[in-house]
Amino acid sequence: MSELIIETKGLTKNFGNLTAVKNLNLEVKKGTLYGFLGPNGAGKSTTIRMLLDLVKPTRGKAYLFNKEIRSHRKEILRKIGAMVESPSYYENLTAYENLEIIRKILELDTKEIDKALEIVNLSKWKNKRVKDFSLGMKQRLGIAQALMGNRELLILDEPTNGLDPLGIREIRNLIVSLPEITGATVLISSHILSEIELMANHIGIIHKGNLLFQGTLEELKEKGN
Repeated sequence: MSELIIETKGLTKNFGNLTAVKNLNLEVKKGTLYGFLGPNGAGKSTTIRMLLDLVKPTRGKAYLFNKEIRSHRKEILRKIGAMVESPSYYENLTAYENLEIIRKILELDTKEIDKALEIVNLSKWKNKRVKDFSLGMKQRLGIAQALMGNRELLILDEPTNGLDPLGIREIRNLIVSLPEITGATVLISSHILSEIELMANHIGIIHKGNLLFQGTLEELKEKGN
């Protein structure tokens, strides 16, 4: 049986009378590119926030690397790179300077900056200020930030949101290449089925907080026939 990098058991989050996530049992196997699909407001971002221990579940548990996130937060988060909603950066600093801040916080070798910039294809713009970047370049910088420090799991929340077709294609090609280049397991959320189909090999579909389907892309297509 494949090792599970993410496993949730009965994960539930209520906001007052609203149940944003209901009894969720996710299984993300090591080495997969897992597409977490659902319309806006389906519970994707809330689930991701619970996985990262940014939001406390009402009930249920989230296990990452076979350990419960709430009990082993620091140890687990060291292995995860995440981009939730819009990436944060300092607009007046260059791409390199933004990554230098993260490098210092994580106490990494300087070469990690150039490595991350190379992966996201921003090396030639590393000395350009971020305020002069296109939205697609800013998203790629956000992914570079998530990559810093040899992460074993990358969680990318709607990384193609707001991009034009060219930007979407660039980000898609980058994400597809990440498991092979970095060796990381990747979870990407999106509300666009056609995009997830072009990237993911495993899919979880969430609607109104309920997990409607979980399995391979082939299994999903068979279900649709």
